[in-house]
Amino acid sequence: MTETRVWTSSDSAVGERERPASESEQEHVCPECGGTLVTDEEHGETACSDCGLVVEEDGIDHGPEWRAFDSRERDRKARVGSPTTKMMHDKGLSTTIDWQNKDAYGKTLSAAQRRKMQRLRTWNRRFQTSDHQERNLRQALGEIDRMASALGLPETVRETASVIYRRALEEDLLPGRSIEGVATSALYAAARQAGVPRTIDEVARVSRVDEEEFKRTYRYVVRELNLEVAPADPVSYVTRFASELDLSDEAERLAREMLDAAKDRGIHSGKNPVGLAAAAVYAAPLLTNESVTQGQVSEVADISEVTIRNRYRELLAAYEDASAETA
Repeated sequence: MTETRVWTSSDSAVGERERPASESEQEHVCPECGGTLVTDEEHGETACSDCGLVVEEDGIDHGPEWRAFDSRERDRKARVGSPTTKMMHDKGLSTTIDWQNKDAYGKTLSAAQRRKMQRLRTWNRRFQTSDHQERNLRQALGEIDRMASALGLPETVRETASVIYRRALEEDLLPGRSIEGVATSALYAAARQAGVPRTIDEVARVSRVDEEEFKRTYRYVVRELNLEVAPADPVSYVTRFASELDLSDEAERLAREMLDAAKDRGIHSGKNPVGLAAAAVYAAPLLTNESVTQGQVSEVADISEVTIRNRYRELLAAYEDASAETA
């Protein structure tokens, strides 16, 4: 009868002293027959797949003690910190001391402990921004997050804007320019690159710099960083305008087709993409018998009614010509 013995940690320690260093590669090989070792995580055992010798038992499970069946449940149950992010000046790796003066059990701290925690918070903030670049970055990223929230931009745009600003800071583009101006330019460029652009007027309205400084800084940042920012596509504005005007899906589809027809005939060249999108959003409901006024479209798109009147007839004519060709 073959005796099955358990390979204990003490045995392995002795073996390590007796074996030469070159034999460290054989840790995943069965000590009896030289077969391959297989780990059974469910039972916490490591055994040979050939002879069945149990090499290790009662192994430690390094995974969590809980189970999750979707990403939301996994995030809720996880007790580790969030992943690193470019949207924070320290990339999210610093320590945060809670502002509530309570201990782990929810009990209120004593007066002496509160004073101590306040001193710790003060020194924690000082260490997080130890030099002028860290303070600059902290202010700029906070400004980007504030403007992105006001404009309803997604997190991917905020992340891209943070990367653009970090590049501008590394290449020393800030001397002579305000932090707010460069932050606004980075956010506007990131929105354009992500395909969710906002108009210059919309961005300037939530920025703390005037529109002229914003435009001048934007051109400078794009030129110095060699950013690839394609011209804004009028179609990218249609969904947002149609949603705010509560138009039907049919009207939105017609507006897109009008812009595509105008693009095929070169009508869009040299014209403001926001004006073209506003004109398409106004012209499309005329064909679906929906009631939308030029004033309503002007208010939503932040474009003059004169521009809408000058453009929507051209779009209607281009759409009719395209329909006649395909008929």
